[in-house]
Amino acid sequence: MSDGTEDRPATRLVTAGRRKEWTRGIVNPPVWRASTILFDDVAHLRASARNPDSGLYYGRRGTPTQWALAEALTALEPGAAGTVLHSSGAQAVATSLLAVLSPGDELLMVDSAYEPTRAVCNGILRKIGVTTRFYDPQAGADEVAALFGEKTKAVFLESPGSLTFEVQDVPGIAARAREAGIVSLIDNTWATSLMLPAIACGVDIAITALTKYVGGHSDLMMGATTARAGFFETVRKTSQGLGQVVAPDDAALCLRGLRTMELRLRAHEAGALKVARWLEGRPEVGVVLHPALPSCPGHELWRRDFLGSSGLFSFSLKQAADAARTRFIDGLRHFGIGYSWGGYESLALPIDPSPIRTARRWTGEGAFIRLHIGLEDADDLIADLEAGMGRL
Repeated sequence: MSDGTEDRPATRLVTAGRRKEWTRGIVNPPVWRASTILFDDVAHLRASARNPDSGLYYGRRGTPTQWALAEALTALEPGAAGTVLHSSGAQAVATSLLAVLSPGDELLMVDSAYEPTRAVCNGILRKIGVTTRFYDPQAGADEVAALFGEKTKAVFLESPGSLTFEVQDVPGIAARAREAGIVSLIDNTWATSLMLPAIACGVDIAITALTKYVGGHSDLMMGATTARAGFFETVRKTSQGLGQVVAPDDAALCLRGLRTMELRLRAHEAGALKVARWLEGRPEVGVVLHPALPSCPGHELWRRDFLGSSGLFSFSLKQAADAARTRFIDGLRHFGIGYSWGGYESLALPIDPSPIRTARRWTGEGAFIRLHIGLEDADDLIADLEAGMGRL
């Protein structure tokens, strides 16, 4: 099988990670469950110990099931050297940051980051002596570069931002960071490598919560770090030192989800855009924060850098009372109420970015709701939301 590097992204999703020695003549790599690996003799054992990542060595180092997923994810990021799998997206963020930061270093973190990412900065990193400075998600590349200091070792992006969907100048910030000898990292979960090939945009380390669109069915937890040469090896060594491993059964589920991700993402995109445009025309709605809409801040950057959008966005109700927002959400028939997203089901979540913003005060007016548009018929979702407007 091809490794997918010369093919278009949709083809890579189908072909990558399907080496003949792993599939053994069947379509999907089998689920290899293993802790102990048996060697033919002591010489074989000693040869394997000289390069434990060259093949079967110990279950924690992986089996063809995990390797197939990692190789397929790497094939989606032109310019990447490899992918490290983690048990969750949050673990992928924490491990990647621990891999590139040391006591006394400074991290520049975008202020719109996923809240568990902020928790890593204010918890583990602070405890080991790493300082985090949060920066405005709407700052341009030159403005971010102006923040670089003597101790700045890494800059972290999330584009679009969690909850409020600000789009950053990913290539510009990555280029400025490289010029300054600073590592650039991005949480690329919203777009995935299909909609934003981050490594090709100049980023050093791209992080994805596979729990979301790659898994696609709300039934597994996993994360991935895909990185350039040098950074990949550093993250892998840190992950191995922390004893991290993902279950082969979960890796197999994730690999199955990956094969259909482009079709699902396009359906999420189409449904979300239809719902978002409908919301824009409602008198009860204040703003709709969807990067693919011309009215959304950062839309020009999105149009320049992204190859599409996904199913997650936010909007505000002009009626700011939480009780009204609660009535709206509680009565929805087709929207679940819960964390995460990226599965086939639609979700609605009340959000308030104000308490977690520190670099720039959040000034959005109204009661905000984050929607994930699943794979239901968009007209049914719109009818459901319209009934919710009636409850206001």
